[in-house]
Amino acid sequence: MILHININAKWLENDKDAIDRLVNENMNWKLDQYLQKFEWDDKVCDLKLTLKKNKKSLFNGILQVIVDWKIFRYEREDYKKLDDLINHFFDHFKEELANS
Repeated sequence: MILHININAKWLENDKDAIDRLVNENMNWKLDQYLQKFEWDDKVCDLKLTLKKNKKSLFNGILQVIVDWKIFRYEREDYKKLDDLINHFFDHFKEELANS
């Protein structure tokens, strides 16, 4: 599977390493079993993660994943911790993969 990751995190430059680490951990460790059903050499997985801080200094985000022409999209607001938001997205993605 070919994985394309696009992370848009304006004004969160200081958190870039943590964001990259969390995305890679989730895709390579937590979801690898669930993504195996899509494991063919010609399959493409496009992951787009958009994160920003709102006026309340809380985190908002959108995760969109397209794999084998199936679209998974999650949007959440007002998270205190950035890692909780990112992990929450991938938990929902994992649940949806398990049920499909």
